Amino acid sequence: MSLYAVQKFLFQLNRDPAVQQAYRDDRLASLAGLELTDEELDALVEPDIGRLYHFGVNGQILMHFAAFHGIEWSDYLARMREGVTTFGQPREGVYATTGYEGTDAHAAALRARSSTTPEDGPP
Repeated sequence: MSLYAVQKFLFQLNRDPAVQQAYRDDRLASLAGLELTDEELDALVEPDIGRLYHFGVNGQILMHFAAFHGIEWSDYLARMREGVTTFGQPREGVYATTGYEGTDAHAAALRARSSTTPEDGPP
């Protein structure tokens, strides 16, 4: 994943009318040439605010992207929360939690915690 490439595209989209028009005309074509994963492409085309937040996209950049799509502030915040619920904490960037080992390790740790009893002590 290239958080930098995603954020660079969103930064340009937020500021450049020509990039905005290209995105409006053909979202997928406007992303051609960028080194993005299929998951990143899907999130940018959809748009999937929660998944982009999970990737670590900066909230300042992301809120303008949401506004570009007519997403109201309260819905934007709800989509970010849904992203955390669905995909987990941001995995890169300024919002990433330290020591994050990936979704599989995180899910295993959560399962281990939920399977311990109080007399077992902390996980």
